[in-house]
This record gives sequence, structure tokens and C-alpha cells, in this order.
Amino acid sequence: MSSTDLNFSAYKHFSISEWRTLRHDMPLNVSNDELRQLGGINEPVSIEEVKDVYVPLAEYLRIHFNHLQSLKKERASFFNSKEQEPPFIIGLAGSVAVGKSTTARILQRILSHWLGNISVDLVTTDGFLYPNETLLDKGIMNKKGFPESYDRNALMTFLHDIKNRRPNVKCPVYSHLTYSILPDEWQVIDRPEILIVEGLNVLQTNFTGTDETPVVISDYFDFSIYLDADVEVIENWYIERFLKLKETAFTNPLSYFKNYAHLNHEEAISTAKKIWTEINHKNLHENIAPTKVRADLIFHKSKDHRIDEVLLRNT
Repeated sequence: MSSTDLNFSAYKHFSISEWRTLRHDMPLNVSNDELRQLGGINEPVSIEEVKDVYVPLAEYLRIHFNHLQSLKKERASFFNSKEQEPPFIIGLAGSVAVGKSTTARILQRILSHWLGNISVDLVTTDGFLYPNETLLDKGIMNKKGFPESYDRNALMTFLHDIKNRRPNVKCPVYSHLTYSILPDEWQVIDRPEILIVEGLNVLQTNFTGTDETPVVISDYFDFSIYLDADVEVIENWYIERFLKLKETAFTNPLSYFKNYAHLNHEEAISTAKKIWTEINHKNLHENIAPTKVRADLIFHKSKDHRIDEVLLRNT
């Protein structure tokens, strides 16, 4: 589903030329070298795009953040409470290979710089995937990345603890090298003012449960973003990334995918297409893309990875 298929009554549409005019006088202190480090595999991002696209978004998010801070103070005064109020949580969703990690890192960098002593942390829901052993036991190894492959209870507990300002909340660490959770390794999140949560299915609502009023992941979000592109374009990006990894990460003897390093070019393309069709495209079609309409903001990307349109929810 293209962003142009959405009900425009719910979204205000911006071309990039229109969106860039929303940038005001906020400085941008990001070098080309740093931007290369923030970027992902085959995901080029230019300084111009950061200025034209990400800076206006960061300014808009700062408005939301400041408004929430003001609301917190008034609410604390009303209840005569001295308890710390919950952090501002941003959810970021989208397909495999669409560039979520790059977008999340750039946003974290800009918001951290602008807001000074405000702490901005970033977590990925990859850490809440079940370990490979569990996925094999459940018979869903071929559905890794689908909603049922996540330890939803652990993820919901994590978000609950973050929202309730618990100190030193642990998040499991996922290794793309071993393709599983790293045992006894943790990312510790200690009461940030802003938390970015990036993942495939963070806008999902169709979890099954017994609660009459089930809580979903996005209930903890104060703002949500969906990163979008045409399906054929994302497939090409996935294949390009697979070929790049075949020459780099897959050559590591510790890599879960080390056997793919020995494929010739044609075999690698065929393998990547098979994985895309049987797993990633199916997950995108059935689970990820339908959640796009729940996002507060949608970035649509063209085939050269540049964001070419922005949809901002009216309501």
C-alpha cells in the first residue's frame, strides 16, 4: 500500500520542498563523517536530507516534548505530587531493510544535541525476540520478526517499567552476527527523558490475550513514525543488503549465515529473493504495512533511499 493510497482526510501531505520550509533556525552540528557512522548498510543519507527532513521532524517533536513537560508540571501541581513524570516515548515502525535503524540513530543524535542535558535513549525490539532455541521449540523459526516471535510480556514489562521511571531497566541485547539474543548481556536504560523504540511491529494491535482491555505496545508511545517505501523498492534494498553482507559479515566464522558467504552472485540473489518472499514480504503484507495508518507521521522513501514525501496526522 503506497502512502498515496491513504485516506488523506486523516493526514496532511507535504512534499519535501514544503516540508523543508518548516525548518527554522535550529543549528545542525553533524559532520559528514558522523553521518556515515549513523547510516546503515546501503543506506546513504546526506547532510542536505538531514537538514530538509530530519531537522523539521526534530523541531516538531520538540514541540510535543515541551508541551508534555508543561502538562507534567501542571498535573503534578494539580495532584500535589512530587513524583517524576513518565518519559516521552517515540515509536518507529517499518519493514526490514527500509532504514529504521538509520532514522532512529539520526533522530537520537539531533534531539540529544538540541535538548542539551536531556537524555535520549534508543532501543530496538530485536532484543525481545525469543532466542532461536525457543523459536525452534515453538516451530516458528521461519516466522522470526512476525508478532508471535517476540516475548511480548517481556517487552510490555520493559515499557511499563520505563514509563513508571524505574531505574536501570534492562533490555536484552540481540546480535545480528549470531542471529539470536546474547545470553547474560543487557542494555541498561536509566530513566531517560526521551526513549526511541524501533521495531518492525511496534504499532501492532492484533495480539491475542485474555484481558478485556488489552494493552498494546503503542499505548506507551507519545508519538509514532512509520517509514515507508514501495514494496518492490524495499525488496531490491533487501537483496542489495544481502549481497553486501555476503561479502562482509557473513564471512565471519561466527556468523549464523556463514554458509551464505560461499554462494556465487546468482545463488545469493536467488537465496535473498526466496527469504524475502517467504518471510519478509509476507510479514510486511500481513503484519507491518496494515499498521501504517496508525502512525502520527509517515516518511515515504524513493528508490534512491531519499525521503520524498511526508504525511502528518491531522488529528
